[in-house]
Amino acid sequence: MSSDTAANATPSGDSTAADSISAPAAETANVTATETAPGTAPGTAPGTAPVGANRRRGPFREGERVQLTDERGRMNTISLEAGGAFHTHRGFLNHDEIIGKPDGSVVVNNVGQQYQTLRPLLSDFVLSMPRGAAVVYPKDAGQIVTMADIFPGARVVEAGVGSGALSISLLRAVGDNGYLHSFERRAEFADIARGNVETIFGGPHPAWQITLGDFQEEVVRTEAPGSVDRVVLDMLAPWECLDAVATVLAPGGVWINYVATVTQLSRTAEAIRADGRFTEPDAWESMVRGWHLEGLAVRPDHRMVAHTGFLLVTRRLADGVTGISVKRRPSKTEFDAEDVNAWTPGAVGERAVSDKKLRRAARDAIAGTNVKDTPEVTN
Repeated sequence: MSSDTAANATPSGDSTAADSISAPAAETANVTATETAPGTAPGTAPGTAPVGANRRRGPFREGERVQLTDERGRMNTISLEAGGAFHTHRGFLNHDEIIGKPDGSVVVNNVGQQYQTLRPLLSDFVLSMPRGAAVVYPKDAGQIVTMADIFPGARVVEAGVGSGALSISLLRAVGDNGYLHSFERRAEFADIARGNVETIFGGPHPAWQITLGDFQEEVVRTEAPGSVDRVVLDMLAPWECLDAVATVLAPGGVWINYVATVTQLSRTAEAIRADGRFTEPDAWESMVRGWHLEGLAVRPDHRMVAHTGFLLVTRRLADGVTGISVKRRPSKTEFDAEDVNAWTPGAVGERAVSDKKLRRAARDAIAGTNVKDTPEVTN
């Protein structure tokens, strides 16, 4: 793990972070990594392509991940190795039969079993990649990129990086000429995230760096006031970062939070309202339900990706401006630690089970095993 300074990759920062993790290929702020592309794509320089683009094109190469789907729809993901083989109870498939073939080919194993071969999509990669922390699901990452208006060239900061799932989506959105500064408290998570990012992009991304440490302390040390376009927080207590976010976020900039529980959502929203430097927060969640399609049997799937987290978004007001409060019915909007404790199971009337009741329930359960069968009556 590198210990290069954050100043090397932070154009707006005027101080260094000794525990910053920066990619070897992006040790200077002005590095722009490009790949040789077969031809000239619209909007790109001749012979160049955005980082990672060539990983998504052309024939399969050794070392790539490939999805194999058999005739019954069963899917497996493998990494191609010269001389390697994919074994199942229905024969084996040599990797050499796939290497060099175009994306979307159909190959046959030694006993005639057919496999459809495709490169994994981002959503497939995220759900199967190595992880140290729970990943941000693709449905939420897509909402974050769109609702936070992450645009090419944007300057974005995020915390925490987790396993890098959201970082990949953010890097795709800001592009090679953008800027993503990720903050993570745990070094092992940062290592996992860096590995996943470099796997999908084929190497270090020039727009990305990771800094180890607390977001609210490090971001004000490495980012100039008002220099950040977007802030994305995936952490337990985003309300603790109010001052840091207000300091680095430019007027009109977007702050989006990803939280798991209703209590986190409520406390973050009320803290933003009380602060006065942001617009009225909006919150929502997204749910995705697939559909079964087979002839006239068209119906919703029995399973769906339901609640994974809440998203809460607000925008930075100009300095010295007081936000407009949304008119609503009078209600108690401020709360403290005592109010939070009032939401515990005991406080809302849920009675704890006594040891005596547990012992009685255990005896009753055991008694149920002693029932004797009634002899059959014959006529």
